[in-house]
Amino acid sequence: MDKRSKILLLVFFLVLAGSIFLTYYRYMVIKDYAIEAQVGCDPMTESCFVYVCDPENGEDCTGDLEQDTSYYKLLHRNAKNIPLCDPTEADCLVAVCLPGEADCQVTLCDPTSEEDVVCSDPEAYQMEHFLREGSDEDLMVFPEEEVSAPGMTEEEGAVTEGESDIASDSESE
Repeated sequence: MDKRSKILLLVFFLVLAGSIFLTYYRYMVIKDYAIEAQVGCDPMTESCFVYVCDPENGEDCTGDLEQDTSYYKLLHRNAKNIPLCDPTEADCLVAVCLPGEADCQVTLCDPTSEEDVVCSDPEAYQMEHFLREGSDEDLMVFPEEEVSAPGMTEEEGAVTEGESDIASDSESE
């Protein structure tokens, strides 16, 4: 092997070793890479991605559509900003963007952006669950003067308009 080939081979291995070292340093030491994760989403207030369990794909489903449906949103976050803690603990803020955090973004479902994505509609979800859980008694509104505690009459100390059980400063002196 001549001298030029040895120098070229040495330069090649130095560049390769430097590249490996810098990549290791970037990803393992300073953790400078993005993470995309699916995090829980509240379909009552947000437009969430919808996932329905599919038994044809070999998944264990309960058969109940309510239990087999899950709602999620996408979280894009830099790995160096994710705390090292147990995500099941209440004080571990793994799945949220902190105020002022750079490179952090939450993506909600947008039905106009992609064709084959199923999104939840907060208004429709609220109406569906209100009608399922509510009844006609929940919709009744009573005038303020008709509301009183059960078994209490005005003579037994019910507070009427203008009266108060709290003594004023002038009465207590």
